[in-house]
Order: sequence, then structure tokens, then C-alpha cells
Amino acid sequence: MRVAYYCQHVLGMGHFFRSLEIAKALADHEVDLISGGPEVRAELPPHVSLFRLPGLMMNDDFSELYPLEPGRSLEEVKNERARLLSERFLLFSPDLFLVELFPFGRNQFSFELLPLLQDIRDGHFGPVKVVCSLRDILVEKSNQEKYEARVVKRLNEFFNLLAVHADPALLRLDETFGSLDRVRIPVRYTGFVTTKPRSGAGIALRRELGLEPSQKLIVASIGGGKVGGRLLFAALQAFARLGLSGARMHVFSGPYMEASEFLALEKLASAIPGVILEHFTDRFLDYLDAADLSLSQAGYNTAMNILATGVPALVWPFDQNHEQRLRAEKLKQLGVLGILEDADLESERLAVRMAQAMEAGRRSGPAPVDLDGAANTARLLQDLAS
Repeated sequence: MRVAYYCQHVLGMGHFFRSLEIAKALADHEVDLISGGPEVRAELPPHVSLFRLPGLMMNDDFSELYPLEPGRSLEEVKNERARLLSERFLLFSPDLFLVELFPFGRNQFSFELLPLLQDIRDGHFGPVKVVCSLRDILVEKSNQEKYEARVVKRLNEFFNLLAVHADPALLRLDETFGSLDRVRIPVRYTGFVTTKPRSGAGIALRRELGLEPSQKLIVASIGGGKVGGRLLFAALQAFARLGLSGARMHVFSGPYMEASEFLALEKLASAIPGVILEHFTDRFLDYLDAADLSLSQAGYNTAMNILATGVPALVWPFDQNHEQRLRAEKLKQLGVLGILEDADLESERLAVRMAQAMEAGRRSGPAPVDLDGAANTARLLQDLAS
């Protein structure tokens, strides 16, 4: 089976890495991962190729697209992307087209996706099944009724299947999308998509870092780094207050943090013993597996990494919409993490919360939700194609 997988990340890296995890699970098939956001450092398995469209990003409030390449107009980049996407599709000749988020999101990319979907529907590329790959929670819209009507129309017109990457025992799509009963194509829950820690990875990393069992390791991260810097500054100040003998804090700012903010963070980190600051690590899951505490936001990927490793965790949900707050509240009910409010970022209060979370210790036993979403998705797609 040949799978073309369209994934456009516009602010962070979560959409890309979730898509890559599903692509990895399709190990017996050929996958062409089509990406058009900022470059992400990631190792691809042999069966996955990466096709990069000219880069587009969105501003922080998701209101405007802009080209990543200086000096190019938005219209010029849009026209080139639409042409290249169609040409790539013709060259790769997929059996299945997997589209991440659209039509539930990425409406500003309709300029390239709708013409392609219309050509698929009209048989220009031969028989191709089309699947929407969707995360657990949708963000609220200013005109929810109009938005849902548009989504339902496009799903019913162009798609064969909707794959929801969630465990319905924790989160159901109809909690954030009220028109699910009008969707005529099959809707399947796959479980959550996440990488699983390798056996002994955390122990091996602690040994590599020279940490004794009694020494605490705290990991602070904010995904891609475009938003959430306030949490890292607060974490550093609280860590200094804790005064734990021999403790380490590894801080990951994300590759997209503004240079000026990173410099300020670097200045603060350099004055605190035991702190290591980096933009990014491809061993993030190993760090969580090794850690005594994780401080982060509540994006899909990080939340599932917390579940997969069982690390004690405090999350500060991104507040531009209800997505991260709802996910955090659901996971708090399971007892797998604590939620930080804005007031908790005051250094003394945060230090107390951190100490309490570490004292509670690591969760034992299996994760309380289905985390086999990647493998389940691969089987679902195989069944659809055959």
C-alpha cells in the first residue's frame, strides 16, 4: 500500500510528530509524508520519504499565513505549493491519502487541498481512499454552526473515513463537535498516538548523565517554543528556591522560541547551578522516563508522553482556547497529572507544587487509557485499502 500523508504544522511540532508516529507504524507500506511547515529535526525510517512544500507559518493568533522564505509573496508561495502538491500526488500515485486535521482545521490551506480532493473524487488519480486523521479535541470557533456545517459537507463529499486519535473512554469527539451525527462516513476511534519508552531507557539516561538514584531530575519543556516561555522562567526560579542537593533541571525551549526570549532564558539559567538549557532533544521521551518531575504545557503529544512514561507531571495549559485545558482536566481526573494556574507560577508557590509532585512519586502500572493509536491506525488503514 502506498500512503500519501499530508501534515501541515503551523505553530508547534505536535502535529508533525504525531503524524510521523503513525507513518512509522505503517512499516509494511510506502509512506510519502508531505509537510509544509518549518523544518523539524527528525529521523525517518526507510519506508518513509519526506516531501517538503515551500514553507508557510501562521501568526500566534492563527489569523494570518506568511511565507517562511523572506522576500516571497504569499500568493506566489500558495500557487507553487498547489502545483507541487498535485505533481507529487501524480508521481507517487498513492492508494490512500491521509490528511491530518483538515477539514476540521487548516481551512487556510483549502487553496491546495480542495482542488486535490476534487481531482481524487473525480477519479483523476485512479482509485484513492481518503482518510481524515484527527486529534482528540477541537478548538472552539467564533461561528460554531457555520464551521460545523462546512466540516460535515467536506467530510461527506471527499472522505471515506474519519480516524479519531483518542480513547472514547476519556474523550469523545462529540464533546467538542456537536454535528457528529450528521457525518455519513465511518468514524473510528484509534486510541491515543504516542511513542512508548524503550525498556530501561530512563535508567540508561540517568547513568549517562551521571545521576545517582537519590539525585532529582526535573524536565521543563514547552513543545515548539512559540508560546509558553513564561512557564520556563517560572520553573527556573522555583528550581533555584528548592535548593535540592545535586538536583538537575533540563530545560527544552523548543526550536521556534524567539531569539531574544531564549537569550533572556539562557542568562537566567546560567546563574542557577544544575540547569542545562537546550532548544530541542530527539530523546525527549527518554528524559521523561528518567525524570522525577515534568513541567510542561498540555499539548496532545506531551500529555501522551506523560501517560506513556508515568512521570509525575504539572501542566500549565495554553489558554488561547479550551483544547489544552479540557485535556488537562480529563487527565487530572485520572490522577496522572496536576494543573498549574497562572498564580501557581509565582516561584514560592511553584516550588511547593513541585516538591509535592515529586514526593507523590511515579505512577506504576499500565496507562489508564489506550495508547496504541499508531498501531491501531495502521491496521485501520490497511483494512480500508483492502
